[in-house]
Amino acid sequence: MISWRAIAAATLLAAAPALVAGEIPSDARRSGYTFMGPDTRAMQDDDTANPGMLFVLDGEALWAKKTGSAEKACADCHGDARGSMKGVAARYPAFDKALARPVTLDQRINLCRANHQQASPLPYESRDLLALSAFVAHQSRGVAITAGDDPELKPFLAQGRDLFMQREGQLNLACTNCHDDNFDRRLAGAPITQAQPTGYPLYRLEWQTLGSLERRLRSCMSGVRAQAYDYGAPELVALELYLMSRARGLPMETPAVRP
Repeated sequence: MISWRAIAAATLLAAAPALVAGEIPSDARRSGYTFMGPDTRAMQDDDTANPGMLFVLDGEALWAKKTGSAEKACADCHGDARGSMKGVAARYPAFDKALARPVTLDQRINLCRANHQQASPLPYESRDLLALSAFVAHQSRGVAITAGDDPELKPFLAQGRDLFMQREGQLNLACTNCHDDNFDRRLAGAPITQAQPTGYPLYRLEWQTLGSLERRLRSCMSGVRAQAYDYGAPELVALELYLMSRARGLPMETPAVRP
């Protein structure tokens, strides 16, 4: 059964004027925050009202908690996150020399758990992984995104861009059709943004919880009736890398709030 979102997407694209697909110039790139209504912006701006901050607080507790057979906490290696983690999330996904591929911040947290804490990996979208990721990313709030500037990431960036431009699913739509060609329009009442991932993990009112960029990407894929990649799949990492690289220079906002 085709969902109302799929119907709305098809209707929007059918009614849209013919536009030439192309990337948004760097000086015209805007955070999704600028597309939000005043109530949503106010919720994000006030840490006492931003529901994502509850996850940040949980992450702070987990940062100091000893875990795994090594009985080590993140703080035992990294100390005070306010200093050691400032700017870190703005560089991710980052190239991992041992794996010879990029890894996301979530994957880096799990690699640290396995290699240094001798602890089991946290499941994707689990509260603990989202909380740790949100806590680490929150330390970079206001820091300009720099992801994608490592030369070793070049082939993975190209893969991510190709995926962003590639039509897929029963609706035969690409990410670029909405987020480059039709931003500032509305889809089923919600604003279409430029897909600048400045605030992940973020609190989405539709979800009533915090979620990762991979969750959002998978949701979009399902919306155009395409087969969504598994969490952690190389394709999702490449897409995240490309999106972060095209947001280069915009400030981190974690945890952002979106509809």
